[in-house]
Amino acid sequence: MDTYLAVDRSAPRHECWVTGHMVAGLDGTAAIGGKVGALSTDVDQDLFRRMRQIADVVLVGAETVRKEGYGLVRLSDEAMAAREALGKPPTPPVAIVSGSLDLNWQLKLFREAPEYAKTMIITSESADPDALAEAKQHAEIIFAGTTRVEPDVALQAFAQRGYQIVLCEGGPTLLGEFVAADRLDELLLSIAPVMGGDNLPVGVTPEGAGIARYELQHVMHEDHTLFLRYEALRDEDPHDV
Repeated sequence: MDTYLAVDRSAPRHECWVTGHMVAGLDGTAAIGGKVGALSTDVDQDLFRRMRQIADVVLVGAETVRKEGYGLVRLSDEAMAAREALGKPPTPPVAIVSGSLDLNWQLKLFREAPEYAKTMIITSESADPDALAEAKQHAEIIFAGTTRVEPDVALQAFAQRGYQIVLCEGGPTLLGEFVAADRLDELLLSIAPVMGGDNLPVGVTPEGAGIARYELQHVMHEDHTLFLRYEALRDEDPHDV
């Protein structure tokens, strides 16, 4: 797994380097009973935790937070020390994309987030004023669009805060929106040895979105789980055409 940590992510194609980290069954399903936990093997869970070590911010959709009961980012002492040696805070903050702002404010994600990694909510300027007032009591609010959250605007806000690496942990709709906006630099896809889950793919792109193409960079396997790492194809150099 150290191979994934050592990838050079210093040259994003746009505002920040965005890494998507997803798990799927052999039939492409991205959840079982609405949750991804039943798909994830022990070795995948280890990779999941270790990838958070390199993130400047962990990005997740509100539906995933609701279904998974998202908690604070927990890292090993060794991982936290490695981050601090690079001038980063011990753990990265979590940023939640939500239009409705319908969230459980009793989650530790809101009640116990450290000051250096306060939880953020990415929403649009059209958010309900009452819901927005409540949200401001529990998290930092970032507006990233007028009527909907726009990936490029959200990433501009991250870049202004000095965040260079964004780890997107889904869900499928959020991942699909970043793909459609051409903002996914890298995809880590774990293929679990199960079939028969929910009828939900890894990525749900908006209607009319184009085709995004990626190159396979690395393959690993352990504990009957396949690990694939892809990077987005970069524009061809006109001098090479």
